[in-house]
Amino acid sequence: MVVQLQRHTFTVSDYHRMLEAGILTEDDRVELICGEIIAMAPIGSRHANCVDGLNDLLGETLRRRAVVRVQNPVTMENSEPQPDIVVARAPRRRYVDAHPTPPDIFLVVEVSDTTILFDRETKLPLYAKAGIPEVWIVDLTARRIETYRDPTPYGYREPRYLYPGDTLTLSAFPEVTLAVDEILA
Repeated sequence: MVVQLQRHTFTVSDYHRMLEAGILTEDDRVELICGEIIAMAPIGSRHANCVDGLNDLLGETLRRRAVVRVQNPVTMENSEPQPDIVVARAPRRRYVDAHPTPPDIFLVVEVSDTTILFDRETKLPLYAKAGIPEVWIVDLTARRIETYRDPTPYGYREPRYLYPGDTLTLSAFPEVTLAVDEILA
């Protein structure tokens, strides 16, 4: 006899109640993705170094025009991912009582070395469906940055691949130009 196993999905409220009840703790490396609690990959030194560099670079460049959040949650419908970097609307106090939601977000950055397929095939469509205007995937293994703009419920209409020697801009801040080399350093 074949038994069909049922999966139980969670809402963002369920997920928060698990934190409040101590079932999950803030130290657990998990994300809520499409109603499922997913274990996050360990952070390697190259990954951490890239995230630190992006935080410094974007923080200095966007000072007082946006909030740069590092590995903090974004609340969406049945998901609460923790992107490596989120550039959100200022002021910072806006996020004291709640995490940013898609209308608050200018840019999401995922830094990938071992998680490239998950970031590209699971998280990227999630961000597009939520209407996040711009996503960068920093692919440390391929030494490139994938940029995605113009979200639709089915994906992004404007993918671009940038390599060392190229520059990129943030669509929300077109006067800001960053060197790919500096991000991949």
